[in-house]
Amino acid sequence: MSESSCCHSPAPDPKQGHGDSCHDHSRVDWLFWGSSAVLAMSILAAAMPESWLPDIPYLVTFITAEWELVQDMWLGMFIGVFSIGLMNLLPKDTILNALGRQRGVGSVLRAAAAGIVLDLCNHGLLLIAGKLYKSGVRYSQVLAFLIASPWNSLSLTIVMFALLGWAWTLTFIGLSFLVAVVAGLIVDGMESRGSIEENPFRAETERAEKISVKDNVRRIRRERGLFRTVCLDSFSESKMIMRWLLFGMVLAALIKTFVSQDAMQTWFGPTLVGLGLTLVAATVIEVCSEGLLPIAADLLTRAAAPGNAFTFMMAGVSTDYTEIMVLKETTGRWKMAFVLPLVTLPQILLLGVLLNQFSA
Repeated sequence: MSESSCCHSPAPDPKQGHGDSCHDHSRVDWLFWGSSAVLAMSILAAAMPESWLPDIPYLVTFITAEWELVQDMWLGMFIGVFSIGLMNLLPKDTILNALGRQRGVGSVLRAAAAGIVLDLCNHGLLLIAGKLYKSGVRYSQVLAFLIASPWNSLSLTIVMFALLGWAWTLTFIGLSFLVAVVAGLIVDGMESRGSIEENPFRAETERAEKISVKDNVRRIRRERGLFRTVCLDSFSESKMIMRWLLFGMVLAALIKTFVSQDAMQTWFGPTLVGLGLTLVAATVIEVCSEGLLPIAADLLTRAAAPGNAFTFMMAGVSTDYTEIMVLKETTGRWKMAFVLPLVTLPQILLLGVLLNQFSA
């Protein structure tokens, strides 16, 4: 991505590398390092006896909230970061062949199915989605991959069966996959009509010399060393996305500190107002799918609002500010980033209303 791509309008130039922020590389990335510092201090404070901490109102609550987020998110984020380095071992042409080169239902279904196979939370998948885009994968496929995946991983499905029951679990998974495919097809049509830009990295991938996975690994091992390359690529190419994930963790901890879960759930009944408030809450609460699930289960059981529970989980993918900012940084366009809520929100709200009505 070009250095100016996230501060100005032009689309990213694949020839200019992968800039990781709106700023020049010589400048300090205050968002990344500031959020990292807050996170590191919170982890250190969590390891200390509570009596050692200064008597500051809400401090312990904030530290606890931050530590809980770390426990929920670290594994998915680590796997996501490391996967970016591993994906560099795959020639971009191989990735395009796997997900499908042609437009239409087949390629979108392949992308959504790929999201199901990867057992990661939405934060780890964000990292991989950005890498797919830079490999030349169509934006419609990237969005289908991103929307389908957080619900349908094996680990989350097991937890969903325990908290929601088999009937609602299968219903939610089926509807979320439907939203992903429909959204992907809508964006596919927008790309074909020229309403949104084609992936600029795709042309570079199509022109690149065709090389096998085995030959690519040999080349990397010979030129730079395999393990060193994977580690360096993992850090350098994920930093742009990690800055927003880390900032989101700090913001989410602040929300959890000053807004109680009971106060939120009081307003989330099976009404249009409750559905709207659910949407707002899901937009600003920054946790993994696993972190959203207990709250969604409470909305389903205590508030008797399955539509709100579905909206809460789905909006965590489609309207979450971290997803929006990461897509903007990856594509270099605000318009491209806001395509995600544009093509998913109407579906989510409609399905939420229908679920509340039919379960009443």
